Amino acid sequence: MINSGIDVFEKNLPKKFHGLKAGLLIHPASVNKKIINTKEILLQSKKIKIAAFFGPQHGIWGNTQDNMVEWEGFVDSSTGLPVYSLYGRTRKPLPEMLKNIDIFIVDLQDIGARYYTFIWTMALCLEACEENGIPIIVLDRVNPIGGHITEGPVLKKEFSSFVGLHPLPVRHALTIGEIAHYFKDNFYPALDLTVLHLKGWNRNTWFDQTGLPWVMPSPNIPTLETATVYPGMCLLEGTILSEGRGTTRPFEISGAPFIKPEKLVNRLNDFKLQGVYFRPLYFTPAFNKFSGQLCGGVQIHILDREKFKPFKTAVSILLSVKELYPEINLWRNPPYEYETEKLPFDILAGSDRLRKDIDEGKTIKEMEEWWSDELSEFEKIRKNYLIYER
Repeated sequence: MINSGIDVFEKNLPKKFHGLKAGLLIHPASVNKKIINTKEILLQSKKIKIAAFFGPQHGIWGNTQDNMVEWEGFVDSSTGLPVYSLYGRTRKPLPEMLKNIDIFIVDLQDIGARYYTFIWTMALCLEACEENGIPIIVLDRVNPIGGHITEGPVLKKEFSSFVGLHPLPVRHALTIGEIAHYFKDNFYPALDLTVLHLKGWNRNTWFDQTGLPWVMPSPNIPTLETATVYPGMCLLEGTILSEGRGTTRPFEISGAPFIKPEKLVNRLNDFKLQGVYFRPLYFTPAFNKFSGQLCGGVQIHILDREKFKPFKTAVSILLSVKELYPEINLWRNPPYEYETEKLPFDILAGSDRLRKDIDEGKTIKEMEEWWSDELSEFEKIRKNYLIYER
């Protein structure tokens, strides 16, 4: 059995933290191997005393369903403790939120994609704790889509946003604890950081091979399959195409009212992508883009997840739609995730290069070559932060 950071908390918490008052950043997937929420575990801990709770996008209970829905803090009815929102009026803990806290604990389930916002909520907590002299403890969790496959471009600093504050490739193949070490060394050097490591996990292990319980980390990541396609299909949030929000298979389904499914699938099959099957379909989103409208599109069926490339797949879909419907302007206008000037697609992709290449009709081979070069350069940095072996 693999143990997450929360499973080893009582045994492995350094003695220097015993008896201190803690702030706790959690969400619905913050559970131990018995599916008990970290909130309940640490409220009963004999090692620390919880003084406040913090929640990321979608709230500590995952109650905000759609994307970019802010929520405000409240008082927890069961404990009387404050619950501070880090996805509302502020995304970075304010000094007054930290005034009664000796240590700050992070327990979030990431899904292995640079634009998933939880790692950026953690980054802003690292920054706030560095500024206020508060030690931070990250309870490590597995990367559900494995720690052995990277893909996609590396974020350029001038395109920093809440879907990427620091350079990372789209599919980073790091755990949240490894990311915390990378952030500390490169951006928050004065921070007092402790990571409680996983026990029993190796890099090429997918979530369904761990024996750990799957809890939705956010409302539109219902399954491991969703998480597997997300590093590519989240790109569609930066377009006018539906990424399948408002359906029961978000990110696996995509399309728009103007798309003819068979026509799109026939073009996609020309790419001869490995590990994936495209099924033509029609769907009607219940909310988000094209709510209540009949859309044509495709569903992604993963045949071999080790060979499947989610980012390349999403770019192939965009290239196909651009070629088949040249009169359509694919690119969504801001605002998006607190960015009001840069195009949503550009901050998701990490630069404007990918969008321009798609507009110019560059081949998928040409594009994959340059983002693979960026990956190779980043790998020189990434290898320094790998805690777990293959």
